Order: sequence, then C-alpha cells, then structure tokens
Amino acid sequence: MTTTTGGYTSEALAAEQAEVELPRFGLAEAVALGLLATDRAISQELAVVIQVVHTGRVAYRAALPGSLPDSDEWIERKRRTVERFHRSTLATRVRYEERGTDFNESTGLSELEYAAHGGGMPIVAAGVGIVGGCYVSGLPQVEDHQFVVGCLRELKTGMRA
Repeated sequence: MTTTTGGYTSEALAAEQAEVELPRFGLAEAVALGLLATDRAISQELAVVIQVVHTGRVAYRAALPGSLPDSDEWIERKRRTVERFHRSTLATRVRYEERGTDFNESTGLSELEYAAHGGGMPIVAAGVGIVGGCYVSGLPQVEDHQFVVGCLRELKTGMRA
C-alpha cells in the first residue's frame, strides 16, 4: 500500500497531538482559533473551509473565497471521524496504513459518512480531555493537517496558563 500521509507515524502524530494540548478551551478560545485560522488562510490565499467546534457546538465556521462546496461535506466526515476515534484524522489514517489496511474497508464505516483524511484534529484541554475539534478542508490532506496543527500551536503560544 502506498502511503499518502507524508511519512508521519502513529507515534509522531500522538506526540504532536499532546504538544498542542491547550491550557483551556472555551467559546472565546474557539472563536479566537477560528479567526486566527481565517487570517492565516487569507494571508496565504488558501481556498479552504474552516470549522471549530466546542463541546459539540459549531463555534466558528468560514468558507473562504475559492473554496468548494465539497469541502463542507469533507469537514463533516472528518468531524465524525475525530469524534469517534479521539485522534486526528491523519493519525487515524496512518494507524490503518501502518497495518497495511484501508480505514473504511477495515472499519466498515461508510466513506460517505467518515473520512480518515488529514485536516481534523481533536482539541484537548489540560485536565479535562477532548473538548472540541478544529477542521480544515480544501488542501491536500497533509497540508490540511499541518495547517490545523500550526494554528493550534500559534493559539497555544498566545495563551497564558
């Protein structure tokens, strides 16, 4: 099976998820993350859809110029995958690739409902656990993933514990 995940490993992705754990994550931080991601995407002229979820509620959503309606569906499929497996969509995909299997075939989950493609990341608050998610669609999956991680790193850097 050919890897489509940029050489990431399960271990590296788990470490990355731990690295972007936030000291807190409420609605104010969810909106701040969405605005930060939007500013970053606009400055890079990226045609993406961005969604930030806080405790099951969409706190922020933006469809930037040039983004496609298909990205709306990708966001929802990525969200279901993150919420079910509690790890990034790329980490879920890598886990199955490392086993030499295909995510949808192995799980029996419909490709129309679940997507193990980079761009979905659970948001973890220290001492609490998963409290939301950040989703981006419109770029190749590794770039979607790296965009989300970069935004979470920037948000964390700007937060005071």
